[in-house]
Amino acid sequence: MSNSLVLQTRQAQSTVFSPRLQQAVRLLQLSSHDYTQALRDAAELNPFLEVDEVPSMPCADGRLDDPTEPAPQADAYSDAMADEEAAAAFDRITAAPPAGAQHLSHDESFDLMQRVALPDSLRAHLHAQLGVLRLTERESAFACAIVEALDDDGYLRISFEDIALALGENPNAAEPELRTALLRVQALEPLGVGARNVPECLCLQLDAIAQPGVRTLARRILEAHIDLLASQDYGDIARALGAPVAEVQRAAAGIRRLDPRPGWRHGETGSRIVVADVSVKKVRGAWRTTLNAHAVPRVKLNTACAQLLDAQRGEQAGALKTYLDQARWMIGTVAQRASTILEVARAIVARQRMFLEHGPLAMKPLGLKEIADEVGVHPSTVSRTVHNKYMATPAGVFELQYFFSRGLQHTAGGASAPVAMQQLIRELISIESPTEPLSDAALARQLAQQGFHIARRTITKYRQTMEIDPVERRRARGAQGGRPAAA
Repeated sequence: MSNSLVLQTRQAQSTVFSPRLQQAVRLLQLSSHDYTQALRDAAELNPFLEVDEVPSMPCADGRLDDPTEPAPQADAYSDAMADEEAAAAFDRITAAPPAGAQHLSHDESFDLMQRVALPDSLRAHLHAQLGVLRLTERESAFACAIVEALDDDGYLRISFEDIALALGENPNAAEPELRTALLRVQALEPLGVGARNVPECLCLQLDAIAQPGVRTLARRILEAHIDLLASQDYGDIARALGAPVAEVQRAAAGIRRLDPRPGWRHGETGSRIVVADVSVKKVRGAWRTTLNAHAVPRVKLNTACAQLLDAQRGEQAGALKTYLDQARWMIGTVAQRASTILEVARAIVARQRMFLEHGPLAMKPLGLKEIADEVGVHPSTVSRTVHNKYMATPAGVFELQYFFSRGLQHTAGGASAPVAMQQLIRELISIESPTEPLSDAALARQLAQQGFHIARRTITKYRQTMEIDPVERRRARGAQGGRPAAA
């Protein structure tokens, strides 16, 4: 039997994306900021493409309008309202202060932004405390090196050897000084920073437990039986330590009040600037969706370069013709992108009108295919369209993805969105007894009585998403006379 190579020709159909289509898909899923930067980069390379930093108002159908053309009546009405609001706000800012009002001095009024409090990061907070200690220059350098080595949780996960090498010191000789510096950092506020693991972090905070006997037992649990504590095997812990189960439970309750991530109290939470791509307002009883004219700059052809092309001949003219075609395609992409975003946003508003009217409890389940069928595009196009795109509503600014979710079935029929369930959980927690708060299992039982069968772990996930404290912390706050976490 002999092997031979045979060439065959077959016809087959397959989907192939052209380079321009691939680029259009990539541009569609960019945020407004990234898309604007992509336009500017394209304009730098293409002499036929111009980008205006101050764009004109987009038309309702997504096209960039001509400033000389009159705007539609509805848009003119909306623009007039916006102009009136802006004028009123400007009048309030520039109005003369009332009689008897306190005036800022010359030194205070030159820049009001200087009166805004700066965010306090964990490292800055620790460096400020080190600055008031009487340390030698070398001691301060070692302590500051420890602070800079901490992660966002407040833990030291870098070895002394690596820190010493970064300081240009001999690791063996510098280790005692680094250990002393670590003890200084661990004595700073918040308690628990500088720990190398969770048990050490919690042990540094045990002074918060008032009873000496409970504090001692809690330290023994953290040092030797933290695994049993995580699984809540109080009986095994009691037998291992020779202590009553009630005492072990009291020590475990004290440990649960400690913070395993002390660095989060002074996290560097920088402000995230979000540019809304569309805005929704209620005009004459109807919800109106319009594009944000300033989200993306206006692009146009450079007429001077186009006229220059007419006078060219030969190979150079062919190269310029390629640039001209690319510029026209880019302009068309801008218009198509705006039109797609607007159509998808309008379809979302039509489906989620009850959310705009009544809030999160009225949010409906929504799938990508529903919007895709209404707009007439593929669900993948809708997925790219809602990615990193934002809608400004009277209730706040939301990412378009926020309005999509799978429904949670009700025993009586119908479904509710997870956002509605989160709001319902928030309301149940807000009316709970401060001294007897609802656990996640109790919340699941109450929702089951209302027809929603949700697992306890799902309740926990929703509660953590809403940044609501667990039941133990809410109970401790209630015992101290504090307000509920969800109030």
